[in-house]
Amino acid sequence: MKPAFSVVFLTTLSGAGQGLLIALFGVELAVRLGLVTAGAVPPQMFFVLGAALSVVLGGLGLLASFFHLGHPERAWRAIAMWRTSWLSRECLALPVFLGCAFAYGVAHWLGSSWSLGIGALGVLASLVLFVCTSMIYACLRFLQEWATPLTMVNFVLLGCASGFTIATACAAWFAPGLVAGLAVWAGALTLAGGASRVASLLRNARLRPKSTVQSATGIKAAKLEQKSRGFTAGAFNLREFFHGKTPQALRRIKWTFLVAAFAVPVVLIALGGSVASLAASFWLLCAACTVQYAGLVAERWFFFAEARHPQNLYYGQAA
Repeated sequence: MKPAFSVVFLTTLSGAGQGLLIALFGVELAVRLGLVTAGAVPPQMFFVLGAALSVVLGGLGLLASFFHLGHPERAWRAIAMWRTSWLSRECLALPVFLGCAFAYGVAHWLGSSWSLGIGALGVLASLVLFVCTSMIYACLRFLQEWATPLTMVNFVLLGCASGFTIATACAAWFAPGLVAGLAVWAGALTLAGGASRVASLLRNARLRPKSTVQSATGIKAAKLEQKSRGFTAGAFNLREFFHGKTPQALRRIKWTFLVAAFAVPVVLIALGGSVASLAASFWLLCAACTVQYAGLVAERWFFFAEARHPQNLYYGQAA
């Protein structure tokens, strides 16, 4: 498949915002349960700024999605098929998530006792949005690389990993007492996301296409070699279903995201969570956020590119 950067940014930015809101709620819940010492209790601005970042990330993802539409003025029609379409459900779930994140930040700004309940609704909205987004791809049975529970697992773990990494960086500025604990969570989620992504790569490498050139063309000859795609002009199929990268380029991108999204961030998070200097901790964690997000953009690009659409068997000469 040909990756669309609008969707790449939508899923990575929104996923980070969802993971960040989950991290904020987890911190507040730990405080309410008395699991955080008095000296490590974060100020309200930690939650206000975190919620604002969550809204900004989700809003940027929503904005990016409009660049994927041929007629953005008709975007409202995307919700019309919510009974049967995961895309329509995502279009409904994203504004609900943004509303919950905004309300969560306002509740903390006002010092409301309702903040925990609003945060719980935000976490629920985040999880629903993760399900809707991942099922857009996991429900496509003819794309074997996506039709697996690992698709949903990867979306959830990678979004939470990036969100918790951002929360750890925010804690280094506002609540240093939380850095060590959040760093453990961010590192663990990053490692879990890396493990699940490697599992999906190994699975996809073993896949064998269910369709063949014979089934694509309807010609039943035992030996069949396609010499031409049947026309010389461009077509929608050629523009939208061929990424145009060589196998060598795909291998480079795969190793790039494995290092940048998982290996390097884990090292930076461990360093940022253990150094004594608050300034050094903050900048190390900011570096972890930056490198990890760049790696996740590459990961999401590869996620789309590795999917082999059956129609490419017929148009194989365009590759």
